[in-house]
Amino acid sequence: MELPTSDPLRKEKFDSYSTDKMLGHAARIRDARHFTDFPIIDCDAHHYEAESIAEIAEFIDDESIRQEARSNPRFLLSGGGTRQPMGGRITRYPLRPLEQTPSDGKHRDIHLTHRFMDAMGTDYSVLFPTGLLSAGLESPKMEATLCRAYSRWLIEKIGKGSDRVKVLVQLPFGAPDEAYRMVREMGDEPGVAGFHVSSVRYNRIHDNAFMKTYALIEEMGKPIALHSGFNANDPFMRLGEPFVVMHALGFSLFNVLHVCNWIMNGLNERFPKLKMVWTESGLAWVPWVAQRLDNDYRMRSSECPGLKKLPSEYIQDMYYTTQPMEMPNDLSLLESTFKVIKAETQLLFGSDYPHWDMELPTTIYDLPFLDEKAKRNILGENARKVYNIDVSDRYPGYRPLAA
Repeated sequence: MELPTSDPLRKEKFDSYSTDKMLGHAARIRDARHFTDFPIIDCDAHHYEAESIAEIAEFIDDESIRQEARSNPRFLLSGGGTRQPMGGRITRYPLRPLEQTPSDGKHRDIHLTHRFMDAMGTDYSVLFPTGLLSAGLESPKMEATLCRAYSRWLIEKIGKGSDRVKVLVQLPFGAPDEAYRMVREMGDEPGVAGFHVSSVRYNRIHDNAFMKTYALIEEMGKPIALHSGFNANDPFMRLGEPFVVMHALGFSLFNVLHVCNWIMNGLNERFPKLKMVWTESGLAWVPWVAQRLDNDYRMRSSECPGLKKLPSEYIQDMYYTTQPMEMPNDLSLLESTFKVIKAETQLLFGSDYPHWDMELPTTIYDLPFLDEKAKRNILGENARKVYNIDVSDRYPGYRPLAA
């Protein structure tokens, strides 16, 4: 494979690719920090489901859509069109298809996921899609079709094939009744650790149509993760350029809106045991939203009769993943953010690998204001509880670090 370069006289050609070599430095960090001494759980790992479109197509019920997927290798890339590869600088994107995996009956994505997990020192991963993060922008029928086919494929090929890779059923919130059926049908399947909704959508997640789904998920005792992203075609976001502006804002704003609607419409009170995980939207927005909502609530509390405490207190009842965690020059700002969200019990590590802005466990482990217990909680213990992950196969007799 030949990759473009900025120098027309110099060509870069590759005939192979290795995750182990790509993450060699990460492995050295893993060993230096003794990351094999305690469980580390990655709550935001990704795969490229579009590489398996031929397989996923066979799980599509609608015959015409199935045929379209079979004939179009870019079928699951409708949310693309951005400059995330940075002009070819992120070589693991185009070179990934060159990597060889064993023919041992396990799916290729399991092998690739295990490789980057081992290199970074993570024991378990909660897997998210990539292109299908934009499924919420499709028509209700198309979103329901794609989410059902993808989730069934994910369970059969990945969830049942690895004890270390945990999968989430992706719910089509454009079609509330179908989302409910999928929770009921797939929620207890092997390998399913919870549910996922793409935040990139224009549905009100507090609509009454979703209440029975939330009630069922709460009864199951499993979490629901809202994974953020951006819509490059949104009229507001199209004003942002270069791409970094769209990315910096877009990945926060969808979750910001959904968090506000969730809290101010009293859903924390209606579903007090439902574990909400807000994924891949960073953390810096949380103190802003907490202060903003508290201030307006004090002036207009009559509009939110379902609330029994300040919005900022409900914020501390929910969960957040780290990536992309803002690293200010003044770490006291980050420390204040951790205080606002009660990070020691509510924050979950997420790497976002293999995306361009991925982070390693050292992002948390090297923070000077965290003690050892807080570091281990954020890197694994909190996620073990939220996703109900049994770590005894890798850590027999495991017990959380005492205070």
